[in-house]
Amino acid sequence: MTLEQVYRAGKKELEKAGLDSPAFDAMCLFRQAFGMDRQALIMEGAAPAEEAKAAAFEEAVRQRAEGRPLQYILGCWPFLDMELRVGEGVLTPREETELLVRTAAGLLRRRQPACGRGEGLSLLDLCAGTGAVALGLAGEFPAAQVQAAEWYPQAYEYLQENIRLTGRAVEPLRLDVLDPASPEAFSGLALLTANPPYVASGEIPSLQREVQREPRTALDGGGDGLLFYRAIAARWLACLAPGGVCAVEIGEGQGEAVAALFRSAGLEQTEIFQDFNCLDRVVAGIKGK
Repeated sequence: MTLEQVYRAGKKELEKAGLDSPAFDAMCLFRQAFGMDRQALIMEGAAPAEEAKAAAFEEAVRQRAEGRPLQYILGCWPFLDMELRVGEGVLTPREETELLVRTAAGLLRRRQPACGRGEGLSLLDLCAGTGAVALGLAGEFPAAQVQAAEWYPQAYEYLQENIRLTGRAVEPLRLDVLDPASPEAFSGLALLTANPPYVASGEIPSLQREVQREPRTALDGGGDGLLFYRAIAARWLACLAPGGVCAVEIGEGQGEAVAALFRSAGLEQTEIFQDFNCLDRVVAGIKGK
């Protein structure tokens, strides 16, 4: 078979599986197997496909057709200016989460215009997963003390690996955000961020099958999806220095509820920020002095 025929056969199989973006997925898998982008395929599509590479592509297509997340098959996924390692046991970083990093960094700079590279500042990211948010903030503030807290072993391994691969100054911490004793070790934070589990438990079975292949521990936010936000409001906001910034990612329809929790815990100037789909995505505020 030619390269073009192999690609088209894979794309057709993904179409039959009912995937939302069969052409995109097929091209990503083809690039992984053959090391060729779309332009190269156009130019060289009539060439015979190497048997071993074709077999690898076909296996990847089979896995994708069965619902394994594309990101897990590829083993990495872009976030901001980074390529992060991903796989079973950790939530794949989403493009929407980039808003959390940009919003948090922008608010910190607005509150502390002289913060520069972050000298003397302490930043903590909860429920860190791959480390996407913490690593993004370390890129914004390379001289800050940035810590990333993750409890689950598989996710923690990806956090450690991504810190190593990016070379950014982030300290990984094994820490249970819901443990009442966990916040006791922290104080004087300039910035607190989190992209916690926020799907209501009863809604998880209705999620896309690819999302259901991601760890439930990274999705399940309790009965109403607000379990972690209550813990942050009740315990973690106290770790902020006066004037410190808290910014969290939220699920669809949770903006007002999370903002109300934070306001009741003393967070001021609370705002809700929308993502590129015009959905509420980030709640942020400032600790009063």
